[in-house]
Amino acid sequence: MFSLYPEEEYASAYDIDYERMAVSGIRGVLFDIDNTLVEHGAPADPRAIVLFRRLHELGLATCLLSNNVKPRVLPFARAVQSDFVCDAAKPLPGKYREAMRRMGTDEDSTLFVGDQIFTDILGANLAGIRHTALVGRIGRREEIQIILKRIPEKPVVFSFRIRKKWRNRRKAGEQPEEKSGMEPEGTPARGTERRPAQEPEDTAAWEMQSKPADPPGQKPGGRP
Repeated sequence: MFSLYPEEEYASAYDIDYERMAVSGIRGVLFDIDNTLVEHGAPADPRAIVLFRRLHELGLATCLLSNNVKPRVLPFARAVQSDFVCDAAKPLPGKYREAMRRMGTDEDSTLFVGDQIFTDILGANLAGIRHTALVGRIGRREEIQIILKRIPEKPVVFSFRIRKKWRNRRKAGEQPEEKSGMEPEGTPARGTERRPAQEPEDTAAWEMQSKPADPPGQKPGGRP
């Protein structure tokens, strides 16, 4: 399936709830390496080693999938005690399928984790992997071809976040607020508002003002 969208987005590969994934049916995790698990070109660090140990204790199979060459990938794989596929030619789907065969998983029981849209996520989608996680890149140092790919990634990620936000709203049964400039329901139309009743004027004062004045030379009460 051609799609640039991941299933989920996380700040880091280390923020994913792998325990929940295991309970939900995930049996293997497929990882990109550079800027997903460590900075570009860096060896496996203690955090990565602890993560893979934790995944194996959960009973999850793991495999590294990298476009890099074997001298780069093999030492990393040995350090984290994981299977690997190098020279993967991502986003072509063939090596994704090979990695799943090595783990003994299929498209429904595999989680793919990577930091790039146009290689990692697109390739996983083309391979039919249903569960994909886009993670924030760890470092800033990258090869020039990757830097150029980051530019068109930005609108894709922005679009995904908007889509995710609306999908979550629909799930929660919320309705988007209408910004039409209309008055809230129940507000009377302008010019028809009920004004508070004025206090009645003093009756005696009103009678004195409304009573006609006596003609000149006539005594009060009508007598000349």
